[in-house]
Amino acid sequence: RAARSIAADAPDLAALREALAAFDGCALKRTASNLVFGDGSAGARLMFIGEAPGAEEDRTGVPFVGPAGRLLDRMLAAIGLARDEVYITNILPWRPPGNRSPTDSEIAACLPFVERHVELVAPRIVIPVGGTAAKTLLGTTQGIMRLRGRWLSYQSAAMAAPVPARAILHPAYLLRQPAQKRETWIDLLAIRAKLDELPGTPSP
Repeated sequence: RAARSIAADAPDLAALREALAAFDGCALKRTASNLVFGDGSAGARLMFIGEAPGAEEDRTGVPFVGPAGRLLDRMLAAIGLARDEVYITNILPWRPPGNRSPTDSEIAACLPFVERHVELVAPRIVIPVGGTAAKTLLGTTQGIMRLRGRWLSYQSAAMAAPVPARAILHPAYLLRQPAQKRETWIDLLAIRAKLDELPGTPSP
């Protein structure tokens, strides 16, 4: 069966994880050690979606636990958020060999599962992390430097209404280019402000 119908049939996150584990439409599954599904709970108001697992993520089966993940945790803490208050996943649930960039066909194979993932978590704000996630989720060819710094929207075909989306630079990039942290701080403050506008948001 096509990935889209398999993903659409998943009634909850546990079922979606099982469907992904059984899915053979992406060759990365054969070279990865673990499925890296997501971290968080359905109903999280903020959902971060990165590119793909790295070595530590592949080993543990948890997204964003390596150096980039530790920086993401600090970024969240800086705006008064704990990791368990948000939901974190990636476009690809399997690590590409040698951390190479994912191919268009690999992304296309996994995208229906990502879209269903967002639908099931039902966040109020979507945060694409890095260029690959931003271009994939926002349906654009623009680079991350042109996409970051402004509010856009995300909507899959099955979603009744779009949700605000704001792309941020990937923490792995920030570790290599620390001068860009200032730009990301601006984005983080904007995300915190948008979160505070939502009904029922406790103060940090």
